[in-house]
Amino acid sequence: MPTERITFSGHSGETLAARLDLPDGPVLATALFAHCFTCSKDIPAARRISARLAGAGIAVLRFDFTGLGHSGGEFENTTFRTNIDDLLEAAKALEARGMGPQMLIGHSLGGAAVLGAARQIESVRAVVTIGAPFDPGHVTHNFGGALEDIAAKGASEVMLGGRPIRIGQNFVENVKAEHLEGEIANLKRALLVLHAPRDATVGIENASAIFRTAKHPKSFVTLDNADHLISAPEDAEYAAELIATWATRYLDLRPPAPPPDTPEGIVRVREADPNGFLQDVNAGPKHHVFADEPEAYGGTDRGLTPYGFLTAGLGACTSMTIRMYARRKGWPLTQVQVDVSHDKVHAQDAGHQPGGKADTFRRVITLDGDLSEEQRQKLLEIADRCPVHRTLESSALIKTQLV
Repeated sequence: MPTERITFSGHSGETLAARLDLPDGPVLATALFAHCFTCSKDIPAARRISARLAGAGIAVLRFDFTGLGHSGGEFENTTFRTNIDDLLEAAKALEARGMGPQMLIGHSLGGAAVLGAARQIESVRAVVTIGAPFDPGHVTHNFGGALEDIAAKGASEVMLGGRPIRIGQNFVENVKAEHLEGEIANLKRALLVLHAPRDATVGIENASAIFRTAKHPKSFVTLDNADHLISAPEDAEYAAELIATWATRYLDLRPPAPPPDTPEGIVRVREADPNGFLQDVNAGPKHHVFADEPEAYGGTDRGLTPYGFLTAGLGACTSMTIRMYARRKGWPLTQVQVDVSHDKVHAQDAGHQPGGKADTFRRVITLDGDLSEEQRQKLLEIADRCPVHRTLESSALIKTQLV
């Protein structure tokens, strides 16, 4: 995933730091990501979600709000409203590149901010919130006894996420005064609400309130046992997969025609876990699966093995070929089932030259329907004409280039 570091001016003219994560292929859409309260653009959940969307052809801009991460300015001088203004400036920076965002994604208070900003960004077609509060003032619950100190001094340090951060009285007053009911009710964009039932920071009732207030089209999916920061890799990947799949309903993610020499396009495989064997497999913006190895071989068993994919390809192609022939003939075939197993056998046992091992695929085909014996035998014969079968039987040419 190519990543470009860029900067743009925030609401007060301070320089804000951002990363633009780009697909390896054509950019089919653009998303703008707003991170959680006092977090940064580089929080693991943001990185993982951004990477998954880039794999689906969606460029993602994630930036640090004023006074946070690598951005300039003083956070204690910001408010919830200035966060929305920073979002609008980020959208303008994308528009200047001809990449006006079609989707906004907001995590925690960033989710409330995208709800407040969405109607002001004309290009936006879809909005996603993750663990977002319905009432932005909810965030002050995390300040505890520091609220009195902030009121007395105008600003004070608050411990958030194990680190001190200065919060100003303007922020407290502004965030308490903000109400998003009107923005949510009149969003006029597709909305996906993601929330964990056990979120101890922002309760699940917030997601329910957002969902009830919004009008269709809207979707609500729980993130099961995830924590508020979506810190577990599997939870972040689940959220990313949901967003990528959901987005295909509301964004135009049709890729350009593939090159003439690759009629089915490019299948891109990228490491999802460099410490194990988990692989992200993307075939265009709509098809994504995991490849892995069993736990006994050092993997996490979260996807088919490479030979599993090869076996599945043979089984699927066999079934499709049989169905195509029966349909053309008008035969009463009601169901096809193909069970395929793979093994390595001694080459001489497979009819090859001795001295090594050969791959053997065993295929068991079940044909349901009122078929004659002659029709069954013909369909069995047709199974051997499956293109993948023929590819495996012949010698395929593999050309490899190092980039």
